[in-house]
Amino acid sequence: MASPAVPASAVPSPGARRLVLASASPRRREFFRELGYVHEVVVPRIQEHARPGEKPLDYVRRNAAEKAADVAARVGPDAVVVSADTIVVLGDEILEKPHTPADAHRMLRELSGGVHQVMTGLCVRGPATDGTPAHFSEVVVTDVEFKPLSEAEIDAYIATGEPMDKAGAYGIQGLAAYMIRAIRGSYTNVVGLPMAELSTLLTTPFGFPPRLAPAPASPL
Repeated sequence: MASPAVPASAVPSPGARRLVLASASPRRREFFRELGYVHEVVVPRIQEHARPGEKPLDYVRRNAAEKAADVAARVGPDAVVVSADTIVVLGDEILEKPHTPADAHRMLRELSGGVHQVMTGLCVRGPATDGTPAHFSEVVVTDVEFKPLSEAEIDAYIATGEPMDKAGAYGIQGLAAYMIRAIRGSYTNVVGLPMAELSTLLTTPFGFPPRLAPAPASPL
C-alpha cells in the first residue's frame, strides 16, 4: 500500500507539476518547510544494503537513486521527486544506525578524537520546466572532527537514547553538538540534506526556487 502524500506548505508550485519528498526523515521534512517548498511526502520502500565490494560513495548514490525511482513509479509522471540518503563513513567502513547500545558505543569509540566523513546521496528526477524528463544526482561529502570522548561521555550520551536512530550513532543538531571540534563542508549535509546543493538542483532545470517567507514585523 502506497504511503499517503502529505501536503506541507502554502506557496503554489510552478505549473501543474508536483514536488514530492521521498523520505521518512522529520529533519528533511523540516528543511523543505524552511525553504518554503509546497510539497508532498511519500516514504520510499527499499531495503538499504551495501553490495559486496561497493564503495561508500557508490552505495549512497545508489540508495538515493533507488528511493527516487521507487517513489516516482508510485506518484506518476507529473511529479518532481527528491530523495536523499546519508551515511557516516570512517575509512571504508559505513556506520549505519546502531542496532544496540553496545553497537552505538563501538561507533562512538571509533569516531572519538578523529576525522570521519558524512556522505549524502542526492537525487532529483521528473519533468523539467519545459516538460522533458530530467534526472540529476550527486554526492555531497563533509569532514567532521570529533574531540576525544571519555567512556563516561559516551555512556551518558547513549543513555539519552539519541544515538539509536542516527547514522554513526550521533546527531550533530542534537546533544552531540558539543562533541564536534570542526566541520569542513556543509553543515546541513551532516544533518541529512545538503540545502545549498538541493536548492541549486531544484531551481535549474526544475523551476522550484526557494520561497522564503519574510520575517514577521517586530513589535514596537
